[in-house]
Amino acid sequence: MAAKQKILIVDDDENIAELISLYLVKECFDTQIVHDGEAALAAFASYAPNLILLDLMLPGIDGYQVCREVRSRSNVPVIMLSAKGETFDKVLGLELGADDYMMKPFDSKELVARVKAVLRRYQPVREEAASSDIKCVEYPGLVVNLSNYAVLYQGKQIDMPPKELELLYFLASSPNQVFTREQLLDHIWGYEYIGDTRTVDVHVKRLREKIKDSEDWSLATVWGIGYKFELKNA
Repeated sequence: MAAKQKILIVDDDENIAELISLYLVKECFDTQIVHDGEAALAAFASYAPNLILLDLMLPGIDGYQVCREVRSRSNVPVIMLSAKGETFDKVLGLELGADDYMMKPFDSKELVARVKAVLRRYQPVREEAASSDIKCVEYPGLVVNLSNYAVLYQGKQIDMPPKELELLYFLASSPNQVFTREQLLDHIWGYEYIGDTRTVDVHVKRLREKIKDSEDWSLATVWGIGYKFELKNA
């Protein structure tokens, strides 16, 4: 029997945390609950979760700092939970490396659906599947492998959260084709994600911080429309 996937729930509201745990346990997840930032970082190290549900308003170390610390060590998926719905708060959370952002109060079924969706995107492909159906694009100085979620840039492996890698792969697998922000949001985040197009901009910004344009290709902005992976000598 496969081991249950582990979800770390970080929320200072005990009732909300217990309710989240109840719904996830019903879906055959294993859960651990902590109520502050310091405990979250300790549990991250000892519990080794497959995904973290992270409230932002925590006593002591807040959720933003917890996310920053987690992301400096690991690409484990993080879904932020917050009553703060301003665009600034969402963008900040995504810029720090969160994979998704949910507003409180939220529907329990939607939360479970988003957890499952993020985990599906994050799970490495089985070896037999990878060997028979490798999804990989290669350009001078850049290899993006969706089968094993790996990126090689200038010969070095680049750590990249799942959504960043999927966005890069999607663009690079259709060179010189322009995609609107709405199209990218739909393809990468899917119907389960309810967000705005700023999400795409944030992820493109993070990609550009990790991989720089070369003389052969670039991650180009098409002003007023969206983005494309441009081949300069095509």
